[in-house]
Amino acid sequence: MTTVYDFEALDISGRPVALRNFSGSPMLIVNTASACGFTPQFAGLEALHQQYGARGLVVLGFPCNQFGAQDKGSNDEIATFCQRNYGVSFAMMSKIEVNGAGAHPLFQWLCKEAPGLLGTNFIKWNFTKFLVGKDGTSITRYAPNDTPASLAADIESALA
Repeated sequence: MTTVYDFEALDISGRPVALRNFSGSPMLIVNTASACGFTPQFAGLEALHQQYGARGLVVLGFPCNQFGAQDKGSNDEIATFCQRNYGVSFAMMSKIEVNGAGAHPLFQWLCKEAPGLLGTNFIKWNFTKFLVGKDGTSITRYAPNDTPASLAADIESALA
């Protein structure tokens, strides 16, 4: 059986990160963008990180430029933007693709494990969120318009 811990990604600085390093912690994985109508959700994601990080929640942001070219910047520019405008201290990863032939294997797996509306296996827009349990298996998927604050009850359950 595959779990989130079988994957690796690059952090925003380009260093490899084995997701097994977060074994035993629930994870909130989000495809992000710096120039989207949902970009203010960075503040809510940071609030979740501040509220639940000490209890084990890992928030991972994955910038993506596939939707309306809303994250054109380099990884350095994205990191600076997130820190300067939203005080982001949760882990930001290197820019990736989440759909199509070049989709990162993690997002291919997430979309398969937690299909979207009507069973779709792709991401429709920026700020699609995936909650993964302590055991590394998918719990659920949230739409871009689901605010970070609205995930609190599910996060509490995942931390229990």
